[in-house]
Amino acid sequence: MTDLTGRTALVTGGASGIGAACARELARRGATVTVADVDDVAAKAVADEIGGRSWAVDLLDVEGLEDLRLDVDILVNNAGVQTINPIVEFAPARFRSMLALMVEAPFLLIRAALPHMYDAGFGRIVNISSVHGLRASEFKVAYVASKHALEGLSKVTALEGGPRGVTSNCVNPGYVRTPLVTKQIADQARTHGIAEQEVLERILLSESAIKRLVEPEEVASLVAWLSSPDAGMVTGASYTMDGGWSAR
Repeated sequence: MTDLTGRTALVTGGASGIGAACARELARRGATVTVADVDDVAAKAVADEIGGRSWAVDLLDVEGLEDLRLDVDILVNNAGVQTINPIVEFAPARFRSMLALMVEAPFLLIRAALPHMYDAGFGRIVNISSVHGLRASEFKVAYVASKHALEGLSKVTALEGGPRGVTSNCVNPGYVRTPLVTKQIADQARTHGIAEQEVLERILLSESAIKRLVEPEEVASLVAWLSSPDAGMVTGASYTMDGGWSAR
């Protein structure tokens, strides 16, 4: 287990799902973690559980992040949402808000964290992207556009930060076992009159060679390694965790 004792970390969307798993794993390895989420009650609950801090923040308030300064060694940009609609029916306001949350907010948080990381000569930025940062699917125009943009942001950060001891990488999972995905499976099973396992194999995981969901703890384990000194030569990379989806 790579020791992160003495390091400070910030995880956005840290109150549930992938974010909460990342917060727990970073804390388990010794980091002091700030759990950032719009749900202040849930963020505080996770923070109390891991002996960390909570930060109630609405990342859609991008203007409020412009003058922010973050004294953290590890930044995990995880917060995100999903909306499914054809392009012609996709609300422009929703498109803009999703890009603000999943591209502009990560840019502003990176911008806020880099001065401290540069001064320390050490920094780890991990951006939770998606297989949709590398591939596209119909009806997910804002999500796919946001994740593709996040990939570019991560690579530029890697190039600028590399000489100063800062790495920046993306983690690209397929479908992860979160409450949102679990509900989607149950809803589709009822709608199609098929078993939930069939929904997984025939609909959600049709492109995956491994017919199961990614567990949040698996994502967190990779995030923790990328946050460690052992990953000092890993930067500008995109680590797929998609069961073989992107191998096609």
